[in-house]
Amino acid sequence: MKHVAKKRFGQNFLTDQSIITSLIDAINPKTEEIIVEIGPGLGALTKPLLKKINHLHVVEIDRDIVGWMQNEYAKNTVTIHNVDALKFDFATLGKDIRVVGNLPYNISTPILFHLLDNLAQISDMHFMLQKEVVERMVAQPSTPAYGRLSVMLQYHLVMEYLITVPPEAFEPAPKVESAFVRCVPHAALPFVAKDEALFAKIVLAAFGQRRKTIRNTLKDFLSDIDFEQLQISSQLRAENLSVKDFVDISNYIHSKT
Repeated sequence: MKHVAKKRFGQNFLTDQSIITSLIDAINPKTEEIIVEIGPGLGALTKPLLKKINHLHVVEIDRDIVGWMQNEYAKNTVTIHNVDALKFDFATLGKDIRVVGNLPYNISTPILFHLLDNLAQISDMHFMLQKEVVERMVAQPSTPAYGRLSVMLQYHLVMEYLITVPPEAFEPAPKVESAFVRCVPHAALPFVAKDEALFAKIVLAAFGQRRKTIRNTLKDFLSDIDFEQLQISSQLRAENLSVKDFVDISNYIHSKT
């Protein structure tokens, strides 16, 4: 199929066969598994996946690609969901879902947050993303890449940076390097926030002005005495706090309400 990549959908199609093979090996699909691919495009992952499994769900917003797919794949092997991935309810596919995809870089972070709402039904996720985003996902405290995305995802997921993918592996070539990442929901949360909405609110506030100390960014939530009770220095910045620290802070605030 001759298809012109559409910037509004963030389309960059993976074409490097050796990298595709590496990605399929990393996913390691099994015959009867429920796998859903976000943004299948022209089939770089779709076709090798279908050699390993009986059936594949795909979420694709581009109607031109959907039309091509309807002619390219047998209906009994691929179920096409022509919808925005940000609006798709992954839980409708059942339990133990495996999610894969070369995510559109322009909406990759919103998709990741959307998937967090469906984690109870998801067994793992494998994604191609902008390298900078993957570095932020797996970053450790007190490093430049560590931020809100790091904390929110690491609260829910164990993540592994798998491989770096150069621009020339795609058509058209993006202006940035890419990376492939594995995300697995914690079997049991290592640190449990009593109010996850409050936890998310605290993390957002703390990183809202990341160069300021948490004494300033969290002044609406904590006093100097509160920081003493928590045994967390108010002179730290958000990037210095671990996931556990943020959970401890949110649970402390929750206990006072």
